[in-house]
Amino acid sequence: MGARTKAIFPLALVIGVLSFIWCEVSLNFQFHWVTNGDLGGGLALPANFQLIVWIAFITWGLFFAAGGDTAALGKVVVASILGSVAALLTFWIAPNLADLPDFWGISLMVAIMAFILVMILIAGDWYYVAGTFPAFAACFGWWVSTGLDNWAPNGGGVGSGLGSLSDPASAGSGAFAGALSTPFGWVWFDALVTLVIGAVLGVISAKVAALLTPRPRPAHAEA
Repeated sequence: MGARTKAIFPLALVIGVLSFIWCEVSLNFQFHWVTNGDLGGGLALPANFQLIVWIAFITWGLFFAAGGDTAALGKVVVASILGSVAALLTFWIAPNLADLPDFWGISLMVAIMAFILVMILIAGDWYYVAGTFPAFAACFGWWVSTGLDNWAPNGGGVGSGLGSLSDPASAGSGAFAGALSTPFGWVWFDALVTLVIGAVLGVISAKVAALLTPRPRPAHAEA
């Protein structure tokens, strides 16, 4: 095993194991543990509070892109908060400008939030603007997946439990025949929590890999 392989293998192994654990935890959390009714086929109706498996991988990667150290954790968490709050404001304000079927209200709010997120760079080098856009996109993607609540009528669904899914008027417009229809406030909260978890997974993978990585042998002093 070459020196490069020895340096990379522990990190790859740790990330692989943690990826398996994260997928098991988040998917079971969403469809088995924190739920609100039986969907049939062994699956349950997800509650409003969900862990979104794919969102964590975004900040996990951003952690290493930002340097893979303690400072990187702070940068990614702050970027996640600011990016997700910008998304929340978009979900809240855009439908008051133009609702279904017009998109210009959403487009305008995205433009305004993008401008603000970049302008925050004047605050200093501590601000990781490159992390705010993926965080915003993660929230936006989850909003679309869960029915565009507050913009699309009944996008978040009405009521709760399996009974709401049997009625097309109350099921919502989210994925899985309305099973993932979620109020936009919960869309933001779920995404933010998962973004932070992804950054923490980055820290864990870096620290555990460092413990498993062989240290180079000290060079012997020549006589």
